Amino acid sequence: MRRGRTGIISRSGRPKGVTEQEGDELVATSLYDLSVPTFLQTVSAVAGFLDRAARHCAETGADPDEFVEARLYPDMAPFHFQIEALSHHAAWGVETLTTGTFDPPGLIGAMPFADLQAMVGRAEAMLNAFDRDEIDACAGRELDLQIGPRRLAFTAETFILSFSLPNFHFHAVTAYDILRTNGVPIGKRDYEGRLRTG
Repeated sequence: MRRGRTGIISRSGRPKGVTEQEGDELVATSLYDLSVPTFLQTVSAVAGFLDRAARHCAETGADPDEFVEARLYPDMAPFHFQIEALSHHAAWGVETLTTGTFDPPGLIGAMPFADLQAMVGRAEAMLNAFDRDEIDACAGRELDLQIGPRRLAFTAETFILSFSLPNFHFHAVTAYDILRTNGVPIGKRDYEGRLRTG
């Protein structure tokens, strides 16, 4: 059994304190592995289903810019907001671990579909640029963050697990749902992206 910076996790997924079968090995999960590859899996998937949407429009003669203002429901934010928000929660969520401040750029608003694709590409590049040792060195860091009107206290781990990831996935799946309800032929595997097997 090994204790890591972010706690004890069983390879079988068994919580700490539950009786283990003989030979079951416990491994630590680093802060980097909790955050960067997890965000990258879905950011890359989003890039993929945006590409699929663009191809679908080219095949059908539709205009991908019609997606930009599309909403799942009238009182929900439009597609362009979902893409901006998921990019911010991924790239600037991880950056917060090192800076101690959640300070993504201001929202731009409606923009061409191709610009939304480029925004996702920049988020992916930013995630790929984070250094494993630098992120792991932030494990256990206390964060006192002003996020909108709220002042919230986290550790590095609880910020990622209880704030950044839930917000990120909400906006990513909403973007997926907007494309799907507008006829883009994508499915669950497109959302899953490349699984971290092996």
